[in-house]
Amino acid sequence: MFKEKEFAFTILCSVFIGSLVISEVLAYKIAALGSIIVPAGVFAYAITFPLTDTIEEVWGKSYAKKVVLAGLVALGVVLLLIWLAIILPAAPFWKEQDSFLRILGIKQGAIRIIIASVIAYIVSQYHDVWAFNFWRKITGKRHLWLRNNASTLVSQAIDTTLFISLAFYGVMPVLPLILGQYFIKVCIALLDTPLVYLLVHLVKREKKASRVEP
Repeated sequence: MFKEKEFAFTILCSVFIGSLVISEVLAYKIAALGSIIVPAGVFAYAITFPLTDTIEEVWGKSYAKKVVLAGLVALGVVLLLIWLAIILPAAPFWKEQDSFLRILGIKQGAIRIIIASVIAYIVSQYHDVWAFNFWRKITGKRHLWLRNNASTLVSQAIDTTLFISLAFYGVMPVLPLILGQYFIKVCIALLDTPLVYLLVHLVKREKKASRVEP
């Protein structure tokens, strides 16, 4: 029988992987939020941190690490499938090949960005899992908001600094990009705390309900 807690974990894991993968695609659009320049995928990627925090709060560190690894595998598969779609011969009547390549084409500059995003993802997400566990040992079952924000804010700083430095150093000034993107990520991180509380409450309620069912 498929238990409710397993269903909840599957949903959270699916949303995590979906948000991670689509963030790589959306990153090809550069958005302007006033004077701050960010890739459009920043919002999708920011969702992944409260999800791992929720998973770690409910199921523990090992589950959170498995989700991060699953996301990395899924990302690799998606990039491989994109590359395969690019090299497949276009149908004679299909006239959108140039547009397709402009959006999803893996060129030299794009390869550098992909490598930078993968490195930043691995380091920041595993740091987030470690930091959340570190703060949980200190706070116990209290102050979820503290471990959520303390882990996410530092992890987002690591992610932003690594990604922009590796992807754009020598091409454009990186400090304004780092500060601008991190400001947006901080705002998202502070706003996602109620979401973490809600998700943890809903999942734990379902787990309790599944234990009392005959």
